[in-house]
Amino acid sequence: MLDRVSAVIRLNENDNVVVARAELLPGASIEGGNVTARSTIPAGHKVATAPIAQGQPVRKYNQIIGFASQPIEPGQHVHSHNMAIGDFERDYAFGADMRPTLFIPEAERATFQGYMRENGKAGTRNYLGVITSVNCSATVARYIADAFKGDALKDYPNIDGVVAIVHGTGCGMADTGEGFGNLQRTLWGYAQHVNFAGVMMLGLGCEVAQIDFMMEAQGLKHSPRLQSMTIQDSGGTRKTVERGIAQLEEMLPAANAMQRTTVPASHLTLCLQCGGSDGYSGITANPALGAAADLLVRHGGTAILSETPEIYGAEHLLTRRAESREIGEKLIERIRWWEGYCERNGGSMDNNPSPGNKKGGLTTILEKSLGAAAKGGTTNLRGVYKYAEPVDTKGFVFMDTPGYDPCSATGQIAGGGNIICFTTGRGSVFGAKPVPSIKLATNSAMYRRMEEDMDINCGAVLDEGVSVPEMGQRIFDKILDVASGNPSKSEELGFGDAEFVPWQIGATM
Repeated sequence: MLDRVSAVIRLNENDNVVVARAELLPGASIEGGNVTARSTIPAGHKVATAPIAQGQPVRKYNQIIGFASQPIEPGQHVHSHNMAIGDFERDYAFGADMRPTLFIPEAERATFQGYMRENGKAGTRNYLGVITSVNCSATVARYIADAFKGDALKDYPNIDGVVAIVHGTGCGMADTGEGFGNLQRTLWGYAQHVNFAGVMMLGLGCEVAQIDFMMEAQGLKHSPRLQSMTIQDSGGTRKTVERGIAQLEEMLPAANAMQRTTVPASHLTLCLQCGGSDGYSGITANPALGAAADLLVRHGGTAILSETPEIYGAEHLLTRRAESREIGEKLIERIRWWEGYCERNGGSMDNNPSPGNKKGGLTTILEKSLGAAAKGGTTNLRGVYKYAEPVDTKGFVFMDTPGYDPCSATGQIAGGGNIICFTTGRGSVFGAKPVPSIKLATNSAMYRRMEEDMDINCGAVLDEGVSVPEMGQRIFDKILDVASGNPSKSEELGFGDAEFVPWQIGATM
């Protein structure tokens, strides 16, 4: 439990900075009066507790988060004006921290009310989907889905809705390579997603992302649950809309016949997300979500950590938990790919912290990553997956994605994620049909300001003395509740129709 009396938060005895619990004014006493603030320190920001010479490491979480770009005296504000990223050796120590997972006995494992599918997997929602192969069919897909709004589904109470899954690519691209592979895996991950009772794939007809070709490559066949059409073959917009509505109407009875039943929590695949992070993210919500992820793994479920640029500088903490050297090296290979990707495109891995992140107290990608990695809990790393690749391993795994939240979550969902937990300190609003998203606030001030968007206030870890494990249990209980059908705040607000963002790599031609 964190000390609620102190004006600052010390995360490790070896750190040379502490975090301001609230705004500190000049002269404020820090750590029993041994240090006083030399200037105003914003809430969530860092203040030095010892002299740090120029070029020497700044330590938080007992890890290097950057290097002093000028001499720093005790009591000084430590941020982008006097700290910068620098390269340093990481000890990957593959598997050094691997430990046996303390699984809950099967008879005692948690359950939720889910939709069992024919393939033996369980969904948390029951949607019908219109999925586009190309941007050119997006408007028609929306016309079809819009026909089922209002009272159109009043006689089908077990269907959560009809959603149009549209995007901005699918043509003007090579039909081979990483970019096309990402799109292909993403589209077919959604087409087969356990939260869809039925799907219609909709194309224009002349695009690079040919539906029949991709179905053949994925070994998929048309069925009552999976249909497809193109606008060109159907005779234009009006005829395609009419035909699409008719096809979905044929799917309604079977979809509505699905009933929620009691299923083990092992059917849950949790997408771990953070966005709009701040200086409290790595102290409250992220470690609490990590505790919830550990609980889910112990109950036989799966947790997916992603956002490769946001574990940069913390990857050595994950490789130490890898179940094999091969798994650990696969993660490092992805890190090296990103370094090369940034270099080829004139970017830097340290470009990741956004202006909002920095205003909230985060300075470098190293600092942000150490907090973000805490979402992954403490259990063994059991697999590393490409973007949108089907996750076929139980336990804690990693998927290579960008740090951009909608793009990252799209890959996780395509890989099989059926519920999302999303931590935020600045106040990100996000949802992702067909998967419910649970929003976790890192601090109480933002929670009170945006309570209609936030599901849980993890700021209670600081303000009320709630322990991280206890908050993790609250999150785990909320996961089961939302998975069973109770709507999250983002669902109540209607989010999820515009957050499908496949990761585009390569030239637009």
